[in-house]
Formats: sequence, structure tokens, C-alpha cells
Amino acid sequence: MIGGMTTLKKLGKRLKELRNKHGLTQEEFGAISGFSQKHYQQIESGNKKQIWLETIERLAAAYGLEAWQILSPSYPSKTKLIKKPKSSKIHNAKKHNE
Repeated sequence: MIGGMTTLKKLGKRLKELRNKHGLTQEEFGAISGFSQKHYQQIESGNKKQIWLETIERLAAAYGLEAWQILSPSYPSKTKLIKKPKSSKIHNAKKHNE
């Protein structure tokens, strides 16, 4: 397990940066990485006290990265989604309101 609030907060910040870079909602990225939106939101916000290394591997793999790359101090420059997101309710609502 990975613990420590500083590490988990940094991971959450990195995940949010990557998610925003790819224009995804938490719901969309949760679906891509195999987590519920609520569980992913807790990880991204740093509210989890500890998470398994397997969880970090799944999160990183969704961006085509290794676990060490998502935890590295430097921002991973090349990321790609392993699959396209299904449209979320939020993105659908934005399209209808435009």
C-alpha cells in the first residue's frame, strides 16, 4: 500500500492535471480506468488515506504510463488514453446548452 498524505495529495494533483489535459470528467476517467466516479473522486481529491500499488498501476495504465511515471516528480510529457471515453452526462449537457 502507498500511504502518506503528501504522496497521495501529489498523486491526486497529477491525476487531475492529466484528466484535464485529456478533457475528461471524473466520471469518464473513472470508467476508462475501471473505477466508479465516487472512488476516483476520492483518490483525485486526496481523501483516501492509503491506496494499493495495483490501483496506481491501473490509473497510470489508463494513460499509457507505468506507475513510476505517474508518481515521478516530472510531468509525463507523452500520455495517451487506452480507450476513448463514453460521453458523460456532463459533456452531453454542455453540447445541448451550446
